[in-house]
Amino acid sequence: MGDKLPKDYKVYIPLTILFVLLVLLMPRSTSFNYKYSKGSPWMYPTLVAEFDFPILKTGAELLQDRNSAQKSVIPYYKKDSRIGIKAVQDLNSKKLDDYKAFRRCVASALTGIYQRGVVADEDYFANSQDGEYDWQQVYLQVEKRAERLPSEEIYSRSSAILELQASLSAFPYADSLCRVAGIYDLIVPDLKLDEQMSQTIHSETVPEISPTKGLVSAGQVIVSNGEIVTSEVEQLLNSYKTEYDASVGYRGNRLVLWLGNALLAFALVVVIFFTIQLTSPVIFTQFNKYTYLLLVFFLSALTASRVGPVSANGIYLVPFPLFAYYLLAFFRKRLILPVYIISLVPLLLFARSGVELFVMNLVAGIVSIYVFKFFNRGWLQFINAFIVFVVLSAVWFSFRCVEGLAGVDYWNILRLFIGSLVSVAFYPLIYLFEKIFNLVSTSRLLELADTNNKALRELAEKAPGTFQHSLQVANFAGAAARSIGADDVLVRTAALYHDIGKSVNPLCFVENEQQGEDYHKSLDAKESAKAIIRHVTDGLALAEKYKLPRVLREFITTHHGTTRTAYFYNTYVNNGGDPEDVADFMYPGPRPTTREQVILMISDALEAASRTLKDKTPNGISELVDRILLGKFQEQQFNDSEITIKELTTMSETLKDYIQQVYHARVVYPKARKTKK
Repeated sequence: MGDKLPKDYKVYIPLTILFVLLVLLMPRSTSFNYKYSKGSPWMYPTLVAEFDFPILKTGAELLQDRNSAQKSVIPYYKKDSRIGIKAVQDLNSKKLDDYKAFRRCVASALTGIYQRGVVADEDYFANSQDGEYDWQQVYLQVEKRAERLPSEEIYSRSSAILELQASLSAFPYADSLCRVAGIYDLIVPDLKLDEQMSQTIHSETVPEISPTKGLVSAGQVIVSNGEIVTSEVEQLLNSYKTEYDASVGYRGNRLVLWLGNALLAFALVVVIFFTIQLTSPVIFTQFNKYTYLLLVFFLSALTASRVGPVSANGIYLVPFPLFAYYLLAFFRKRLILPVYIISLVPLLLFARSGVELFVMNLVAGIVSIYVFKFFNRGWLQFINAFIVFVVLSAVWFSFRCVEGLAGVDYWNILRLFIGSLVSVAFYPLIYLFEKIFNLVSTSRLLELADTNNKALRELAEKAPGTFQHSLQVANFAGAAARSIGADDVLVRTAALYHDIGKSVNPLCFVENEQQGEDYHKSLDAKESAKAIIRHVTDGLALAEKYKLPRVLREFITTHHGTTRTAYFYNTYVNNGGDPEDVADFMYPGPRPTTREQVILMISDALEAASRTLKDKTPNGISELVDRILLGKFQEQQFNDSEITIKELTTMSETLKDYIQQVYHARVVYPKARKTKK
């Protein structure tokens, strides 16, 4: 699913709305309204740099640099695109039919290498050592177009081979296979040095000279009130004015300004769209979560755009890590971090000290994402807020140290402290968002996992065997989820409710049978299978009754997927039934789509099977886990899910260890000898 863009047009409506809102938030124009001249006093308040800016050289300094510029020649290369195409074609002729994944990876690596270009080793090393050419940059001609590039953007043949090896690091046999199959021989230089063109361009151009000679950091004093404007101060003011007009002010065509703003807004929308697409595309099918995620991003952009340009100090009161908490409540961590980082990008666009604020809140947000799971309830949130405050203050102080502790406003530390506490005050908005968007937070899942709630008490009373089974499945699933970084709170809660439908007809299931009773004794195989399968629809009815969230209902329908009730199907076939007549023995599905749903399916099957396991040795348990996983795989139950083979392997090893610990042998206590009185 991650390779295909969503086809539902509804996915793009919120993105369009977000795009329009971002365009409206984009900065307009201001101007640098100070008049000054060399030799006159500065009549305005002390001017402090609101952002980093370079110090521009004077005309005399530029002329001096130009006269003393290095005269070395920049090499000019022409690219033969046919060589790269031929290399990929020759790869297809290699006998790698048994290594299709390897072939694809090699093809992708070769394509990337030849997009940049390859130079012969002898040319590269000879030219970089003899001093004739300036190898810090090159001219590269592709077809009829040439551009100037850093030399790091092309490969020597040796570095291209190293790049290929790095791309194949996931294959332990890569180097040997490349040598045997002659894949390294496919890397042939496709860039040829044109010495005549190199000399021609050099004779017609003048080496570029940097127009700057230093950097003034945000927060530094440029000129104080009453200070005489010297040549050095004038140079600083001219440099600051140039950067201010370029970065903040705008005097060009207003249509061009709107076009630029629109392109920036579009870039942000594209980035957040593909972040979702590449990390968790299933979000596109969950419209409530999708729109909520975009809302969090917009709130961050809105805050940065409204506060950042207005108050250089007030922006420190804004607890941007709070937006990470709003994401943590409903999304997986692999999606949260990239979305949070993108949510901070508006700081770079709107705030006066954008880079500093971006880095501060990036570090604090990442730390808070990690520690919030330990300090997310009750008064512990104040500990979390204090940790965030310490991180923000440390990064802020590091920027001040870089600036030499000049003109430090230590009141900003107090502002950071207040902002950190504000995050505790605004965190309860999550419950409002949960209600508005019909979401399920981690806190809500923890409440549902309380075995004292009515639904689980009823399950324990009516179907005690099923309840114990569910508890054990929750333990299995929690261990498996933690091993692959899945949502263990969600999967454990789902495990408690996945068989809730069995409480409607508990004696139908073996774990609830009374001694000497057999519910299925008077039923044929098809009737028994129908009674067993019905616990799924009964579970959905109870989920509706107890108002369980949609995410838990999906576990009820997917924990058996589209598998068969194997016991009764085999009984039916053994009694002469048609093996092709499987419809009455099939669960309706659907198959699992998320990693958590796959984990629950496997844990459910394993827990039930482990109860009948006679060989509880490590080998016996290992064979059981492998058999269950292989069976589900052969039944294609994982085809619609986002889980990987690597994650299944990791999970299976964890479950093997866990089951071994559950069924490890106990110590037999010796009986005390009777002593004679």
